Amino acid sequence: MEWEIVIGLETHAQLSTASKIFSNSSTQFGALANTQANAVDMALPGALPVFNKGAAERAIRFGLAVGAQIAPRSVFERKNYFYPDLPKNYQISQMEIPVVSGGKIHFMLGDEERVINLTRAHLEEDAGKSLHENFRGPHGEPSTGIDLNRAGTPLLEIVSEPEMRSAAEAVAYARALHSLVVWLGICDGNMQEGSFRVDANVSVRPKGQTTLGTRCELKNINSFRFLERAIQYEARRQIELIEDGGKVTQETRLYDSDKDETRSMRSKEDAHDYRYFPDPDLPPLIISADWIARVQAEMPELPAQKRARFEQNFELSKYDSAQLTVDRATSDYFEAILVAASPAQAKLAANWVLGELSSTLNRLELNISESAINPAQLAKLIERIADNTISNKIARDVFALMWDGEHNGDADAIIAAKGLKQITDTGAIEAMVDEVLQANPSMIEQYRAGKDKAFNALVGQVMRIAKGKANPQQINDLLKQKLDS
Repeated sequence: MEWEIVIGLETHAQLSTASKIFSNSSTQFGALANTQANAVDMALPGALPVFNKGAAERAIRFGLAVGAQIAPRSVFERKNYFYPDLPKNYQISQMEIPVVSGGKIHFMLGDEERVINLTRAHLEEDAGKSLHENFRGPHGEPSTGIDLNRAGTPLLEIVSEPEMRSAAEAVAYARALHSLVVWLGICDGNMQEGSFRVDANVSVRPKGQTTLGTRCELKNINSFRFLERAIQYEARRQIELIEDGGKVTQETRLYDSDKDETRSMRSKEDAHDYRYFPDPDLPPLIISADWIARVQAEMPELPAQKRARFEQNFELSKYDSAQLTVDRATSDYFEAILVAASPAQAKLAANWVLGELSSTLNRLELNISESAINPAQLAKLIERIADNTISNKIARDVFALMWDGEHNGDADAIIAAKGLKQITDTGAIEAMVDEVLQANPSMIEQYRAGKDKAFNALVGQVMRIAKGKANPQQINDLLKQKLDS
């Protein structure tokens, strides 16, 4: 039997406010345990929540970016559930009327553009953290510590429709969503610190079946690689279970990256199990048309808008434009190159940003903001390729020296000091071509017999004589002219 995987993702993006969603405690990461929790976070009697307007601003910004509906009036509700690390024993969230409804996420999967619909995005508070390691009771028994620094941290929970059909598609969606919230400045996207966490709802069904299978929720995944592996494992587990005559149980599962497996955490509750009811301590959230218009006026150029502009203004391919707008830092770096160099070199600049620069950053595990070569320096190197001062091959050597800080990363100084300027004198190149042809009559015969490899070998011979500094196009043109005459 052929099986189809059905995936929907629930993503928790920690909003970039300086204080928590219902208190003035700091949201800064890394503080000593329980030093950023006040009376509201600890649910002390008489302490009342006060909503953080900045959280709503960020939710509006997200809603506008994905083309969603923004509720003029939404309500905060109490989600009743035993939270060992949330003192109230309920979470303040939104159920009936989320602040954001609908919307779409556009992304590339290989060379194909995909669109996933969003169900909703709602505001809520995070829970604290249970610490199980190195804690002992009065008699040395294993114990658990509670850190309430995260309790009350503002979250935007973004829920997709179950429209993804592979682990690779789910990861591509998650990457696009991660890029968008960072691009908008509403979340720092730091997955190691828990600022961006994904829950994956996974089910399987026979190919062609329209009804959904029983889903399992994979909880709190903070790595794209682990997300892909967790979905792949869970899909295999469910298929094998069904084929062996068993039934999938709706439950919440955890992914163990060390063992590369999922395991049961608890039975999965439905909405009615949480006994939602409006929070009597918080008034409805009212968002006026003027407020939305003001946020709209402050919005940055969005990735989709920038992609379209790159395609239209710089005649870049859809693929190049998509890669250059994967994150805001990359697109800003690319555009800074075109400020320092001619916009006519956009394609060459794209090739270098997505090629040599990206490869170097990946190898060294650096972000583009940590690049040892700034946009103006790379622009100068690109100009020297464009005006035939150096070949693309020599440029890679110059790039490596620039990265190492030689001559303060100045391409012109490196080219001059190393004597790397390309030979473009036609007479000099012709003399080298003649020398190679005289020394290799057998290769001439092979070329004229239709063996193209012989031509490439002759080009290589000329390049060796020129020590890699002759203009490749001139070599090709002169060789072809002489061989075909």
